[in-house]
Amino acid sequence: MNVPSVRTAAEHSDTSAVRIGALVPLSPPGWVEAGRHLLAGLESAVGDVNDSGGISGRPLDLVVRDTAADPLRAAAAMEEMAGLAVAAVAGEYHSVVARAAAAEADALRLPFLCSSAVLDALTEEPTDWVARLAPPQSHGWRLYADFLLGAGHRRIAVAAEPSVYWASGTRILRDRLATRGGTVIELDARALTPTDVCDALVTHRATALLLLTGFPEPAVSIVKAVRADRRLTEMETGLGTGAEGTGAGTGGGAENTGSEAGGANGILIGAPAGQPEFAAWSGSLGDDGAAVPFLRYLPGHLSPLGVRVDRALRERLAAPPSFVAFEGYDTVTVLADMLRRHGTDRARIAESWSQVTVEGTRGRIQFTRAPGISVWQAARTPIQIADRDPAAPGRFRVLHAT
Repeated sequence: MNVPSVRTAAEHSDTSAVRIGALVPLSPPGWVEAGRHLLAGLESAVGDVNDSGGISGRPLDLVVRDTAADPLRAAAAMEEMAGLAVAAVAGEYHSVVARAAAAEADALRLPFLCSSAVLDALTEEPTDWVARLAPPQSHGWRLYADFLLGAGHRRIAVAAEPSVYWASGTRILRDRLATRGGTVIELDARALTPTDVCDALVTHRATALLLLTGFPEPAVSIVKAVRADRRLTEMETGLGTGAEGTGAGTGGGAENTGSEAGGANGILIGAPAGQPEFAAWSGSLGDDGAAVPFLRYLPGHLSPLGVRVDRALRERLAAPPSFVAFEGYDTVTVLADMLRRHGTDRARIAESWSQVTVEGTRGRIQFTRAPGISVWQAARTPIQIADRDPAAPGRFRVLHAT
């Protein structure tokens, strides 16, 4: 298979460089905007590592491969990386793609630090070759379910497409909601038109609709249809979904206004996978894209390092950085620390996840073995539930934070 690549000058000319691979979705059907943010974080961290002396005097170089959200491309890229003398591999945004890359990393005995994917089962069996920075899906999506329950929602519809990731999310939500009398109503986003979705919401008396779908379609069409349907915008839910008043800004461009997220009337639209984080969401939906709660992995306040990196990323992206950009930066920060301490031997790197104690952009990073998780998992990753402010859709509100 021909794997699209992005080669740096160092990859061609500097044989002294320490190489790490990078898997990033940079072309459709991958989420290109997320890929750009991830790559910006990775590259920014590499620049900082090299400005501070590199890895024991040797420059650090990224060997970037475009996965295009294709699991087969990711596996092929990982196999290629194994032959390119990379010490480890970083990155990937899409969970299903990361799972294919993780399986290949385990088989090839190649250390892989997954930046952003959250699917719990990244590998079938426990492995020492793979670690992850983002929290597992089961943790974040349970918090999201609790957020819905706390706002009084008990009849939750999910418009979902076929995918291991979406199916896993639906199962997590259903199990969590069932403990407190909640119900999940599954709607097939491939089989139903946006109008059909609206009809089903009315029929089932759902008070919230979660989008477990791709972007831009069918997500954009569904949101527009729901926003335009007077049966849904004027329905009396008897619910308030006010922000919790965390008082937490995020140096990544978010701020909590303490105002209402949604309101007492009308169905709540949610997107737990985080689509509203990116500018393309607001660009496609405008005001209709506001007040759609989503998960993001940022603290109330960035660390001093995070504040500095935030400024650099804004310049690099010409836009506020998403949490994915910070995940990219932190991935390289962790691997650079491991390379300085343990050298480039792959086995030594894989043996040292438990020894990592690194200050990242969002706080201290350490790895642990979490129950039910087959890879080394970053501990205490911060989680927010946020939305875009209806009064100013370019601004975020923090509705809940851990």
